[in-house]
Amino acid sequence: MNVEGLVEVVLPGRVEPEGLEIRRGAVPAVGPGQVLIRMEATGVSFAEQQMRRGRYYDQPAFPFVPGYDLVGTVLAIGEGVEPGLTGTRVAALVKVGGWASHVLVDAADVVPVPDGVGPAEAETVVVNGITAWQMLHRKARIRAGQTILVHGANGGVGSVLVQLARAIGVTVIGTASARHHEALRERGVVPVDYRTENVAARVRELFPGGVDAVFDHVGGRGILDSWGLLAPGGTLVSYGSASTRDDTGSTQWPVLKLLGRVWLWNILPNRRRAYFFNIWAGRALARNRFRARLRADLTQVFAALLRGEITAQIAGQLPLTRVAEAMRLAESGTVAGKVVLNP
Repeated sequence: MNVEGLVEVVLPGRVEPEGLEIRRGAVPAVGPGQVLIRMEATGVSFAEQQMRRGRYYDQPAFPFVPGYDLVGTVLAIGEGVEPGLTGTRVAALVKVGGWASHVLVDAADVVPVPDGVGPAEAETVVVNGITAWQMLHRKARIRAGQTILVHGANGGVGSVLVQLARAIGVTVIGTASARHHEALRERGVVPVDYRTENVAARVRELFPGGVDAVFDHVGGRGILDSWGLLAPGGTLVSYGSASTRDDTGSTQWPVLKLLGRVWLWNILPNRRRAYFFNIWAGRALARNRFRARLRADLTQVFAALLRGEITAQIAGQLPLTRVAEAMRLAESGTVAGKVVLNP
């Protein structure tokens, strides 16, 4: 097993993509309750883009191995793990550590990938799919016949979110640059160009009474427009601060401001709700519940993928050793979907 050797990407500090380092070593030994996964696909998410700038609000100290999620085959199992997991293709949400050829994960944290779903396809809907599913169904609780606004509708999370919403009969407005509008129209989404249009004015023109939910990963001052576009009874789900990616200064302040606004909006007398979505919420206090929910939701996402309700949107595939190119591509703003890394 260990003859393959470990290959992993190390983020040594605040560096340009070319500063990411390739490190080789021994494949780690599996411990009790763990599985060793041979990675088949991992990806570049917005989290890693923030991490290399030192701007992800709870990232570990440098140096570390990035990689928010991965898909691969279980090579070995530790004591106390179900023997049937060996040889199974699984997905895992890890936050860091996924950019490696071999990854140790607690067996309780892996979710089987169904037959008929390839590793790259599955990878596009792990963190993106869980995020989209939980925001749509667990936070906003959107139903058929309602209307939503999705910022970044061509992105990793946004592209999954709009498809999940359309599959249950929801009207979707999606912001994106003009190059992505035709693809959005093909999915039944009403596109709005955030570069050339006043998004708030355009949405009010389309739906004067407001929308039932807004999904906002941008943050910054634009979050005020998102709140103002809600209809009575509507829900704002904020899940990031992309507008501050290239800022300097405190990494905590943008998130704290968002949390403060959400808290204030929810205590004021009104008929709207606001959430700041954190995929890891509840893990520390109720790990078993967190794991059960993650497994259930990712299983639902994989089922939607198999049914064709969502399609895997792969922006590009590159080997792990060409991670700098992959990062540049993901940050270029020219692609739709997720950039996938292979061994």
